[in-house]
Amino acid sequence: MLTSGGAIFYRPKDKQVHADNAHKNFHRPGGDHMMLLALYQAWEETNFAMQWCYENFVQYRSLKRARDVRDQLAQLMERTEVEMISNPTEIKKICKAIASGFFYNAAKLGRTGDYKTVKNQQTVHVHPQSCLFQKEVPPRWLIFHELVYTSKEYMRNIIEIESSWLVEIAPHFFKQKDIEDERNKKMPHAKAQRLAEEREAAYRKSEGAVPATRVTKDGIYY
Repeated sequence: MLTSGGAIFYRPKDKQVHADNAHKNFHRPGGDHMMLLALYQAWEETNFAMQWCYENFVQYRSLKRARDVRDQLAQLMERTEVEMISNPTEIKKICKAIASGFFYNAAKLGRTGDYKTVKNQQTVHVHPQSCLFQKEVPPRWLIFHELVYTSKEYMRNIIEIESSWLVEIAPHFFKQKDIEDERNKKMPHAKAQRLAEEREAAYRKSEGAVPATRVTKDGIYY
């Protein structure tokens, strides 16, 4: 679903409030990947109905491409006799598995209330359409799938992680000093909340333009 070639959600200008409320029904702990999993499972329960996508302001073509990719992976696993084990309630294990593939795209919350990538110290922001946007207690550590650029660099499709995972998953890339300094610092809750509200207001005011996407892959933008 993340690489299906298009956005999953859409917000018609005349129904933005309805679309936002529909999308919030899929918000789940852990982040956007868990939200997308819940979305796919809900669609599957309708026997992959197009009408359901219309009612929930979801792109049918994007979901259909995601289903096709999933079917191909399932067939490949069957041919290679790999047992398919799935437990969508194992949030921590799912997030850790995703982090193992995208550890380079790790970001941590600073004392200013903004996020910075761990290695390059690049300032990045939670995308307003993320289910983690304006969370009451901002996550301390995140992994993002891609960056989109409008007036700022926004992280899109993000999950919460534990900092210790980075050293465990990629000891060749992260050292203990990369994560230990931030562990015991007080969470900049109030300031982060205020900045999130300001970003929300600015984004909604300028809503309408489709942001140009720059996907990160090994630190290179395309």
